[in-house]
Amino acid sequence: MSWQDKNKDMRDQLRALNTAIPEAAKGFGALSKAAKTGAAVDSKTLEFVALGIAVADRCEPCIGFHIDALIKLGATREEVADVLAMAVQMGGGPSLMYSAKALRAYDDLSAG
Repeated sequence: MSWQDKNKDMRDQLRALNTAIPEAAKGFGALSKAAKTGAAVDSKTLEFVALGIAVADRCEPCIGFHIDALIKLGATREEVADVLAMAVQMGGGPSLMYSAKALRAYDDLSAG
């Protein structure tokens, strides 16, 4: 399954969950919006932080969403690779495996 398909499938699942738990979804949405409106740190840097956490926590859907956001923000493959190197340094072997997934996601999603 391509990363485009994975992201679409996850969005479909989230829509179903949001319908089942609208108040919790609304609260999480507000938290997400507030976290992304930092005044001192730019959006791309915040997404890089989120990517590092997604790799460390081994959240494949999170990786797909944050890579997609980073591509839209103009992140280069080299910038993503630098962030992934730090994630590996901090998280060891499991982060190495998920960093490989993240780099594949970048390649897949940036190709169209």
